[in-house]
Amino acid sequence: MKIVSLADLPEEGVSHDPQLLKKVMIREGQLPHLKSFARLRMTPGQVAHAHSHAQLYEIFFVESGEGTIEVDRTEHHVSQGTCVVFEPSEIHEVTNTGSADLILVYFGLEA
Repeated sequence: MKIVSLADLPEEGVSHDPQLLKKVMIREGQLPHLKSFARLRMTPGQVAHAHSHAQLYEIFFVESGEGTIEVDRTEHHVSQGTCVVFEPSEIHEVTNTGSADLILVYFGLEA
């Protein structure tokens, strides 16, 4: 068993956008097929710039806030309660378009 509290975790930069801060609850190598399980906080106007993962499914759940997610050049509005699954190699970008923090809980699974 593993128990982790967000309150005990340090914030760290996202690899492709170091100014975006996340708290990693489970890291690569701790569970089979799971690359990471984390919570990302984006302030109003922040962007997770377009990128893709060749061998990774990435699942985002919007805990709070609102924004847009662009997938392969198609924009989608997301808000609290929305779940989005990115397929391997899908180019995706996330923007906080709201006036409050956009909080995303996400994990990556090896393809």
